[in-house]
Amino acid sequence: MKKKFRLAALAALSVAALSLGACSQSGDSQAGSGAGSPSQAFEIKPAGSYNPLERDQIKDGGELTLSTTEISEQQNRFHGNSTAYTSDLSRWFNPQIALFDGAGTFQANPNYITNISEETIDGNLVLKFDIVEKATYNDGTPIDWRAFENTWKMNNGENPAVVPSSTDGYERITSVTRGDSDKQAVVTFKGAYPWWQGLFNALLHPAVNDAATFNEGFINKVHPEWGAGPYKVETFDPKSGTVSFIPNEKWWGPAPKLDKVTYRVMESQATINAFQNGEIDAAGVGNKDNLAKALKMGDKIDIRAAVTPANSLIVLNSAAPNLGDKKVREAIVRGINRAQISEIRFNGLDYREELPGSLTLYSFQTGYQDNFKEAGSFDPEVSKKLLDEAGWTAGADGIREKDGQKLSIRYTLLGDSPLSKAFASALQKMMKDIGVELTIEERPSSDFSKVTSKNDFDLFFMGFSSSDPFGVAYFGQTWNSDSELNRSGTGTPELDAKIAQLQSLPTAEEQIAAANKLEKEAFAQYGLVPMYNGPSIVAVKNGLANVGALAFAHLPVENIGWAK
Repeated sequence: MKKKFRLAALAALSVAALSLGACSQSGDSQAGSGAGSPSQAFEIKPAGSYNPLERDQIKDGGELTLSTTEISEQQNRFHGNSTAYTSDLSRWFNPQIALFDGAGTFQANPNYITNISEETIDGNLVLKFDIVEKATYNDGTPIDWRAFENTWKMNNGENPAVVPSSTDGYERITSVTRGDSDKQAVVTFKGAYPWWQGLFNALLHPAVNDAATFNEGFINKVHPEWGAGPYKVETFDPKSGTVSFIPNEKWWGPAPKLDKVTYRVMESQATINAFQNGEIDAAGVGNKDNLAKALKMGDKIDIRAAVTPANSLIVLNSAAPNLGDKKVREAIVRGINRAQISEIRFNGLDYREELPGSLTLYSFQTGYQDNFKEAGSFDPEVSKKLLDEAGWTAGADGIREKDGQKLSIRYTLLGDSPLSKAFASALQKMMKDIGVELTIEERPSSDFSKVTSKNDFDLFFMGFSSSDPFGVAYFGQTWNSDSELNRSGTGTPELDAKIAQLQSLPTAEEQIAAANKLEKEAFAQYGLVPMYNGPSIVAVKNGLANVGALAFAHLPVENIGWAK
């Protein structure tokens, strides 16, 4: 569950997406250097920009209204079809076991966990989680070792009928047992596991213990009774596009600061308009037009910008007509001018970055390497040669043909963003230059889950957002041939076996080195193309605390509110 896909809109993303990682900044990118440029209104902060305030600095009461791209059909955050939008809603009414600051520093949430001990016994990592005595699900079920056991069992991949978002890490666990009491969970791994702080950061209610409930029980449902925490669900209405949360009278911890939190489904243009009109309290302003609109609001708002742990990428569906041949996919990848797309994306922001070269680590992280350039550098002449070799010859109109069929692929475009449309048009021209017909299918942003869950695309622009800094831990989630995140359907049994070997290495350093080597091989399957990272830029109403451009931060929801 550590990487989620989301709509990588080329225009401003909703704050729902931004809170889970919109576009991350390259390590040696620059912004704000031009005199009078809009980016001088803010500073891109590596460790987040979200007005961190302590509880005694925040008012009691008030409401918060935010936008979201969609209310995803799958509301089980552990399921393979869940999205970043699923997780964004889930955090408001489900246990937040782990907290992270913007730099990615881990802390167990003291409202749930009093202590975590770590030791090695006979070469195996053993963790002990001491759970707060009062911690209880809304239906009265204690949050105890059984919740940890069930979370492990439903995510370790042993039941082929269960469709988890990721088995990474959980499959390394050999047992979860009762400790000194029901309120102590003992987790034993096979050997070492350097990324354990990325596991059990959310918990699955013990009642969700069979494939039918796990896979289907949360389709357009949220099950408030299986939640726990400072807030509870007041309204969940996918048809109207509204979800709201209010304080939970069963919460045992510090009282939540807000009286109500509401999410509303909106397209990009509606989001910035609603923010200008005071209808919502924050909005992504990651393009020059929306940023300019926000800046006109003057001192009524605050612009917050940071690096964000996410990749925007193009996915090639290897099961689509005309994309089963790896040579064709390589030709398409080498025909994409990523530098031009980056210029379109960051036009007017006085910002630049090196093209990203990894979907595992970000350029601001230790161990990052550019693993894409060798496999996917822009070279239209190589593209043409590859298509020749694959038997596609140019027709009278320049579009290649084989066996009487045109080389035509479908690009699925979501939303009403002018930048998204500019991106699609540029991509269409690039494909035409190598003899490929690219047709554009326009659909609303709210179709995101429908498109991704059914792989209803040939080419699709989307994003991977990371929930913690342990990217190598989820290498399998990104690249395994049967991973729910790898919507390209590419991969090989041989690569899967190498990934399993990587995950058994004892140290973080060894795993990072192996991941960099394997990612070059994975990119050569030509299913996933990293396009850009970029800064997260969020406009918020003045005084809003613990909201904004979060980087790696996962903050306690009870501390979100309005400054005194």
